[in-house]
Amino acid sequence: MAAPIPREWVGLQQFPAATQTKLHELLGKLKEENVSTLTILVMGKGGVGKSSTVNSIVGERVANVSAFQSEGLRPMMCSRTRAGFTLNIIDTPGLIEGGYINEQAVEIIKRFLLEKTIDVLLYVDRLDTYRMDTLDEQVIRAITNSLGKAIWRRTLVVLTHAQLSPPDGIDYNDFLARRSESLLRYIHSGAGIGKREYADFPLPIALAENSGRCKTNENGAKVCRFHTVFDLHLLLPSCLIFN
Repeated sequence: MAAPIPREWVGLQQFPAATQTKLHELLGKLKEENVSTLTILVMGKGGVGKSSTVNSIVGERVANVSAFQSEGLRPMMCSRTRAGFTLNIIDTPGLIEGGYINEQAVEIIKRFLLEKTIDVLLYVDRLDTYRMDTLDEQVIRAITNSLGKAIWRRTLVVLTHAQLSPPDGIDYNDFLARRSESLLRYIHSGAGIGKREYADFPLPIALAENSGRCKTNENGAKVCRFHTVFDLHLLLPSCLIFN
């Protein structure tokens, strides 16, 4: 399948001025590192906000989002260019169907990624998921089997729906810490990452709130309970570390 022709990244104009300034500084740093292209793969279960996160990153509605339709099986790659830098971001279908790993979806994704170099994996899940089970571990294992264990060295974990109200009696920061710890435990188990390897797999966590109703700070950046929410200028420094 031919790669899409990159379009001018007009969505940048939708970001707050401070974000745009920071972004252009980071693009300059990427060029100093001789990095002119960045390819980001977005994966996770269905309904966790992968497509909405893609739209937030690009600043345009490039991925279809519907609460009333199931996800298709076909991955989608969006390419945007700015000042000689090209961003490729790949949205993928959820990996679960009927309570089991959808092997057909896994194979379609593997074929789609042939001859593509993935610089960063965004593993997306919901902050407001209160319980995890063996199916979460199976999703992690399916990704590991398809892309290799090393992909988790270049992974940013994104927790969506960050503008939640925790259960009564639980502080937001405490809830975030527990949720993060639980998810990382399943990632370590599913990916076969032992305790002695934790330092080699940093797995940073970012919060995302893709709703337009999210509060903002004086710079126009989204905030939830005093935490700066996932933003492009927070993503790119992590990408610099991975490259």
